[in-house]
Amino acid sequence: MTLTPTPAGPDSASRPSRPPRPVWITLLVAAVMFMENLDGTIIVTALPQMALSFGVSAVDLNLGVSAYLLTLAVCIPPSGWLAGRLGARRVFCCAIILFTLASLLCAQANSLPEFVAMRVLQGMGGALMVPVGRLVVLSHTPKQQLIAAISMITWPALIAPVLGPPLGGLLATYASWRWIFYINLPIGLLALLAAYLLIPASRADQARPFDLFGFLGSGLALLGLLYGMELAGMGASAGAILAYLAGGALLLALTVAHLSRTRHPLISLAPLRIPSYAVSVRGGSCFRLAINALPFILPLMFQLGFGLSAVEAGMLVLAVFAGNLSMKMFTTRLLHRYGFKRILAVNGIFNVLALLACAMLSPGTPTALIIIVLFVSGLCRSMQFTAINTLAFADVPSDQMAAANTLASTIQQMALGLGIAFGAICIRLGDWLQTALAPRFPAWEHVPALSYRFALACIALVAMAGVVDVMRMAAGSGEHLRQRPAK
Repeated sequence: MTLTPTPAGPDSASRPSRPPRPVWITLLVAAVMFMENLDGTIIVTALPQMALSFGVSAVDLNLGVSAYLLTLAVCIPPSGWLAGRLGARRVFCCAIILFTLASLLCAQANSLPEFVAMRVLQGMGGALMVPVGRLVVLSHTPKQQLIAAISMITWPALIAPVLGPPLGGLLATYASWRWIFYINLPIGLLALLAAYLLIPASRADQARPFDLFGFLGSGLALLGLLYGMELAGMGASAGAILAYLAGGALLLALTVAHLSRTRHPLISLAPLRIPSYAVSVRGGSCFRLAINALPFILPLMFQLGFGLSAVEAGMLVLAVFAGNLSMKMFTTRLLHRYGFKRILAVNGIFNVLALLACAMLSPGTPTALIIIVLFVSGLCRSMQFTAINTLAFADVPSDQMAAANTLASTIQQMALGLGIAFGAICIRLGDWLQTALAPRFPAWEHVPALSYRFALACIALVAMAGVVDVMRMAAGSGEHLRQRPAK
């Protein structure tokens, strides 16, 4: 499926006849993606205040976080089909409207069931905004400018999870938790206007029938796997965990078999035959899981393990954000100079070492050294994330771009959910090991934050698995993206 300009019609009425501006479109999509990613974590530090408003415990409000993330995973697969059937601009604008309206309803919720229902609605809007927005960027950006474009639209996924908790805490403390959602209203309205003015109308060359089995199978499979992992992180019974994980895995296998055989799959698996794309899925998923666990583990380690306040922990984690932002000035230049394989391999090793350095931090570590370690971790995290996301689309032909984008978005969202759940599981495993081995190694019982440091070491090993996969890819992968556009 390829996206082509739509002739005069209702979707293109009153549009100025000028070519699209890739830079402005990319900035628009980056801003919208930041809004969507921010809402995944911003309510975490505001849960106590929200619990008081709803008359429930703070733990119960985890449903608001889970409902949003699970809805994203379930609703991303049909995004490519909808963009092909209705046009990317129309779907993107409708997604912004739905997300903004749901944000308003979340802010006005007065009970937990009402809030969770609105978070599901918000997740549906976000599930369309991100993949369709990225598809718009991929469709209107020349290959030679793809590195810079992908670099620009990946920073929201890096920065938003880090900024979310401290920003949510500030709003809840000095204003009201409802402002967490009210701030989306002006952003959404401006984004809607910009989308209509900047994004050309488009349509699919050929409409495909909707793959109902693919939608139900992929959605329920992802739901089972993610919820099973979340139950494991919460310490639920082994029987319930295994039931969800086994059911999700079985349904996923059946869905993959169906997608491989059917003529019009909801999610085409054809891009996986492209070596560079396959690496971005295999090794890239290991890396994404690791980096998505980091913003979850660090605040807990600093507060519960080191005894810092929420504000102090948040300020330390901002060092990761500073590293993410600083690397953006050099990402495109480094990729153009050294190429994808060299950057992903060398920087991947530095990323693993940075995670291991985080695992070695203790309450006695000087604050300046903690900031340096977190800053370096942010640098490596940003470089690796941008490189792996750009490599995913480096060798994808234009007729497979929509399919590759939908599949990548689905896998990335699953890696986000699994990263948080995996971090929680590793923390629980670290607690168990510390208790179980204390009789044999008495000194271990008094090691501060051991379970969190153990979890950081575990995610470093996962990131290393991604580096091993990168080592096997062809040296010239994505080489044509390093050619400078003609002036």
